[in-house]
This record gives sequence, structure tokens and C-alpha cells, in this order.
Amino acid sequence: MTCNALKNPKQVKAKPFIKWAGGKSQLLEELINRVPKHFNRYFEPFLGGGALFFALRPVIAHLSDINPELINVYQVVRDNPDLLIEELSKHKYEKIYYYKIRNVDRYETFNNWSNTKRAARLIYLNKTCFNGLYRVNSRGEFNVPFGRHKNPTICDTENLIACSELLQSAEISVKSFELAVKDARADDFVYFDPPYAPLNKTSNFTGYSKNGFDEAMQVKLKETCVELNRKGVKFMLSNSSAAIVLELYKDFNVEFVKASRAINSNAAKRGKINEIIVRNYS
Repeated sequence: MTCNALKNPKQVKAKPFIKWAGGKSQLLEELINRVPKHFNRYFEPFLGGGALFFALRPVIAHLSDINPELINVYQVVRDNPDLLIEELSKHKYEKIYYYKIRNVDRYETFNNWSNTKRAARLIYLNKTCFNGLYRVNSRGEFNVPFGRHKNPTICDTENLIACSELLQSAEISVKSFELAVKDARADDFVYFDPPYAPLNKTSNFTGYSKNGFDEAMQVKLKETCVELNRKGVKFMLSNSSAAIVLELYKDFNVEFVKASRAINSNAAKRGKINEIIVRNYS
């Protein structure tokens, strides 16, 4: 296929229905300009908010993440949008209520919640927590405080329906990144957006899963990229400009881009920083 052989652009334009740390909405133009003009299947192993997927609208997509709660949301949006919308309509933006819903994952009864109810909970927390941040502790418990928002849209019905339509042909699964791309073949395209390597000891944010993403995982990811390159698979990867990342990918095409990062709780420390985009093609 080519990048023009995508879903019908006349449909309602689906956009990310969830905010994710390190989301690529503000870097989309830079990324889209570097997507190969021709590719077969699309793989995105660190799905997060899925900004590039929603922008590209690929016909054949393999979407995955190691976070089961996140993948459950995508599967529910694809398979049961009406039930999800109904469940979301029950939630309210109120501080005491927020902590009640947030803290249900501390109890065994949470395991009995339906997939739809769990999906609605995650979207609700994402829309009402501080800074739209997803973070869990070592026990896998969501621990982000209540956020101050002006009338947040907890349920964007039109967008959820549009996202559901776009996701109909997508394979969505819980997988580690290396397993997610194991079957990628020549002329497939993989986009990696891993938890970034920290620029310094205080900038590390890898709370996407209870296990984090350390230096050894960064090395493992690079080895996966080397194997994809050997098979003729095209890949593009985003990461910080940390020294370890520059060293790992020095044999590939590395470009610096400016990106705004708003994950810091101190607004004065938010701003544009250097990130890199790595590719094995020009």
C-alpha cells in the first residue's frame, strides 16, 4: 500500500480519545513527513494515545502495548462503543467521587468489573486526573491526584464512534514490543514510541507500567531494530536525545527535532527540548 491508500478521509476524523504521557500530537507533522511513502502493514508496539495511527489511518494495523488496561480500552472502543458511552455517561467530575473511582483497583472486587466498566474508568480518570497523566505504583495501582479542569469532556460520543470505526480492522493486543513485531516482513512499517531514556536523574518518567523501562530495555529495543533492519522492515523511532540513545542508534539515520513537553508538574520547567527521530531509511 501507499500512505494514500488509507481509510476514507470523508469519514468523521477520529482523533486520540485518551491523553498519554509522551503523546505525539504536537510532533505529528514532523513524524508524518518522515513516514515512508510506500509500506504494507503498520505496526505500533508502544500504542499509548495512538496519535500517529489516527493521523495515518492505515488499512492494516497491528496495535499493541504492554499495558493491559490501555489495550482493554482500545478493544472496548472497537467492539462495544455504545456500551462504553453508556457507562461513561454515569461518571461525574467531582473530587470525592474521583478518588472513589481511582481507588477501586486497591480491592479484589475490581477484578470482577467488566471490560467495558474498566475501560470507562480509565477514560474517566484520564479526563479528570492531574495533567491527563497515566501513572501506577509498584503494585499497579493508579496513583495520580485529582486535576483541576474547566468542565472536562468525559464522554466525546462522536469521536468514540469515529475511533471505533477506524479500529474495526485493527489487530489490538497486549504484547511486549519484541513479540509485537516478530512477524513483521519486508516493506512493513513499524513506529516505536517507547518510554524515553532520561536526560538526567530527575527527568525519568516510566510509570506507564509497574515494571518501568530501564537502560537494559532500551538496549533490547535497539537490538530489535537491528533485526527489523536485517529483514527489510522499515522502522521509525522517537526518543530523547540522551547520550545512551545517540550511541545506540549511531549507525542509523538520526535527526533532532524540537518538542514541547508538558509532563512536568512545575509549569516553569515545561518547554521545548531536543528529541530524536531515528529511521533505517531516508
